[in-house]
Amino acid sequence: MKIWISGAAGHMGQAVAQLAREQGIEILGGIDQREAFGIDTYRVFTSLPEPGDAIIDFSAPAALNSLLPWAVQNGVPCVLATTGYTEDQLAEIDNAAKQIAIFRSANMSVGIALLRKLAREAAAALGENFDIEIVEAHHRRKKDAPSGTALMLYDAVKNARGETSPAVFGREGRNCPREKGEIGIHALRGGTVTGEHQVCFLGEMERITLSHSAESRAVFAAGALRAAAFLQGKKPGLYDMDDLLNEQGL
Repeated sequence: MKIWISGAAGHMGQAVAQLAREQGIEILGGIDQREAFGIDTYRVFTSLPEPGDAIIDFSAPAALNSLLPWAVQNGVPCVLATTGYTEDQLAEIDNAAKQIAIFRSANMSVGIALLRKLAREAAAALGENFDIEIVEAHHRRKKDAPSGTALMLYDAVKNARGETSPAVFGREGRNCPREKGEIGIHALRGGTVTGEHQVCFLGEMERITLSHSAESRAVFAAGALRAAAFLQGKKPGLYDMDDLLNEQGL
């Protein structure tokens, strides 16, 4: 498999490159405004000399505007691991998926995919008798809050309840008791935390906590490369970690 890495000079781009080399995957080059260490780097997609088998994107939402037209024109499957897309950009991704295979996930960890699945099952089983709170922690440099993964977990438990459960981002004030059905989402930022997520189910006299801790960026790089391999030969469409897990019987 031959891949391009969008955001090649960033921490995740470098992690993908390192793991790809270890797995014998050919790196055609990277796309970034900075020179990526050990990778032929291009500033714009239109200057790429060949399409390759997939492009893995760990850059920023702004890159989507040039990435998608190039991928569609050249028929290149995309792994979109960037978070923070606007509603308009999500619509653009949906439209492009009618022409090429796109794998999009706010978190490329297989463990997070299983956490999401377990949280969904727990929310459905426990029902309204248990309050739900989601807590996430990341390093001080992370720009978006809450994380895309926390929002993904929120969607999972909200949909499992089959109701419109409002999200409450943090809590403040002297008279703000918890409203029935709401789901709290809390973001912690500091240090060098790679990524931690908890889904807490709080009932009468008992509590259930599902959690996941990423100990290295390599776990996300591994998931992205796994997703790129998954896309090979796939028909146009929008895929995610659930599709990957289902194909592998998990």
